[in-house]
Amino acid sequence: MRPKVAVLFKMKSKPLEELKRYTDVDVLLYPSEDELAERIKEYDAIIVSPLNRITKRVLERAKKLKVISCHSAGYDNVDVEEATRRGIYVTKVSGVLSEAVAEFAVGLIINLMRKIHYADKFIREGRWESHRVVWSGFKEIETLYGKKVGIVGMGAIGRAIAKRLIPFGVDLYYWSRHRKEDVEREGVKYLPLDDLLDEADIVILALPLTKETYHIINAERIEKLKGKYLVNIGRGALVDEKALVRVLKEGKLKGYATDVFEEEPVKEHELFEYEWETVLTPHYAGLAKEALEDMGFQAVKNLLAILRGEIPKDLVNKDVVKVRPIEEVKMLEG
Repeated sequence: MRPKVAVLFKMKSKPLEELKRYTDVDVLLYPSEDELAERIKEYDAIIVSPLNRITKRVLERAKKLKVISCHSAGYDNVDVEEATRRGIYVTKVSGVLSEAVAEFAVGLIINLMRKIHYADKFIREGRWESHRVVWSGFKEIETLYGKKVGIVGMGAIGRAIAKRLIPFGVDLYYWSRHRKEDVEREGVKYLPLDDLLDEADIVILALPLTKETYHIINAERIEKLKGKYLVNIGRGALVDEKALVRVLKEGKLKGYATDVFEEEPVKEHELFEYEWETVLTPHYAGLAKEALEDMGFQAVKNLLAILRGEIPKDLVNKDVVKVRPIEEVKMLEG
């Protein structure tokens, strides 16, 4: 019998076709927790997007489930601890999104500093004379050239951002849990985190969300960003949003651009009130055609590898093999 797999979002057609060659596939578009808790018992494996929350309640019903393949580099939407306890293998993708996300990060910076979205809004409303409103704020419109930029996190995305920023004529700094000698040879200077926040004019967050990085930009650190710009391309909960809104309200932070929020999806948010100071996008930095297709193929490859009794390099919960050996989840021949 072929494995039964659920894809919980709209996957690109080519990787979906590859998955259908080896498994029986249902596409459930963004099911609610109630719906997924009801349906999950049918499936041997699932592929999930960051908007699909795989909670303990869902996993308690997942009697057959062997694999959760994340169609993303992040996996904070999955209760990995509970999955491990139940012998369910969790995988992520790596590398495929870094170029697309890095491009997007630079776009956010330029948009935030030059107020492109703000001017676009005026002209679409037929308010050409309203460019005077933007002009009157010219002291707040700045070039990226000559600025000091600090990148928090120097994984694949951080590196790709740094590579793109060098030609802009900026001074680059970074903080990471581990020093990156190859990055430093390119002229990017390492600083301890708090020193970086003091030094940089623009701070870019390019970290995954973990217990250690939750609210890494807390109320105390956000005070260090007075008169500066903050860009979040990692995860919403890297930033204490309540503290962030407070410093925006007090006029301390020049601007905040983010593709991610503490609670997603977002329908209303206090940040919506600060049009001049913010650029907000709906978690779509990686949504480029090329990146999504590559990511889909990798998510499918990870899922099929486990069902063939192989351990992929991007297995998240490596201790799961102690709970359920890989031989016990094999359903496909190589």
